[in-house]
Amino acid sequence: MILVVRGRRVLLPGGERAAAVHTEDGRITAVTPFDEAPSGAVTLAHDEVLLPGLVDSHVHVNEPGRTHWEGFASATRAAVAGGITTIVDMPLNSIPATTTVEALHVKRETAKGQVAADVAFWGGAVPGNLDQLRPMLDAGVVGFKCFLLDSGVPEFPPLDDRGLREALAELATVDGLLIAHAEDADVIAAAPEPSGPSYAGFLASRPGAAEETAIGRLVAAARDTGARVHVVHLADADALPLLRRARAEGVRITVETCPHYLTFAAEEVPDGATSFKCCPPIREVRHREALWAALTAADVDLVVSDHSPCTPDLKRLGDGDFGAAWGGIASLQVALPAVWTGARARGIGLDRVVRWMAAAPARLAGLSAKGAIAVGKDADLVAFAPDESWTVGDLEHRNPLTPYSGRSLLGAVRRTWLRGEVADGAPIGRLLSRN
Repeated sequence: MILVVRGRRVLLPGGERAAAVHTEDGRITAVTPFDEAPSGAVTLAHDEVLLPGLVDSHVHVNEPGRTHWEGFASATRAAVAGGITTIVDMPLNSIPATTTVEALHVKRETAKGQVAADVAFWGGAVPGNLDQLRPMLDAGVVGFKCFLLDSGVPEFPPLDDRGLREALAELATVDGLLIAHAEDADVIAAAPEPSGPSYAGFLASRPGAAEETAIGRLVAAARDTGARVHVVHLADADALPLLRRARAEGVRITVETCPHYLTFAAEEVPDGATSFKCCPPIREVRHREALWAALTAADVDLVVSDHSPCTPDLKRLGDGDFGAAWGGIASLQVALPAVWTGARARGIGLDRVVRWMAAAPARLAGLSAKGAIAVGKDADLVAFAPDESWTVGDLEHRNPLTPYSGRSLLGAVRRTWLRGEVADGAPIGRLLSRN
């Protein structure tokens, strides 16, 4: 298959310019001047920018076992509708959890033939599966996810400090990556119990100190073992000085944040609005603005969705009880426009958004064929209209309950190509292994 797409605005690694992107058999073969294109080339509209397909390295697909929450078919349809051509599936909320080679095979067999985007997989690091880490890497996982406190599901227990250090010591021998949900159970246990519809009460139950203490534990363990680690979904900006110091000392640690922490603020969350519940929680506006500043300063490396949907009953919409509601935000399809809306309002260019949402997640997951419009990369392309305003309504998620509903966002995905083929929701995706 041969495809050529040209536009007056093409976002390349070296900057934005007019160009024609030539592809053959799913790979980019050349990037030439705009006029150097065959007569059959696809020409973007005057208001469209050609972006690389985004990579979302933090998606809870939940299949098998909790497919009524989300599944591979619906999640990947939502992804390509939002300009995301590659997702990395989290190892928990599915049953079985991806904590053994056998469970990984189950996950891959389940996904086969269903996916509209390319899909890679995280493995899980839990108590008792130390002997599975290297075999799972050999079987193709891109790294391992762990929790430093209760994950919320019994199939995926947390690592204590000894288990964390054992896992890191094992992974250090093969330069494997551990990504961690960093909140401290003891700090949370000492905080007020959340109950009822008060968002302020829920926020007080997950204080920022819980993130800071857990990140401190992770930094110490990474320093002592020499392993690579990554902090998922940072919400607490007060942890940033700790992360800066760790990096200055040579600790190999990266960090992500999420669209909801960059879009919403605790002061704006209505009581009883449990669609906003996530862990760690959406914090006050000062944290939001500090996270934007940290992204522009390269103190935060990437932005990914942490798409974690559930059925409406688990959100306790009837009584709005933040203590009892499931914590997770459905956002996969709206991640790009949500971040772009916030970035543009702050004078941040589209090139940085693409760096945070395509190149950096691809690098984190070791997916070298993804994340940029460059010769040799997969022909994953997105026609994006950055000036188009739209209101969030129907979404492709299986359960589209989301705090973004009814919100006006800037930037619309008009077309997506996956490896040179139009990505319209048909199951043309592939299952990826680490490079």
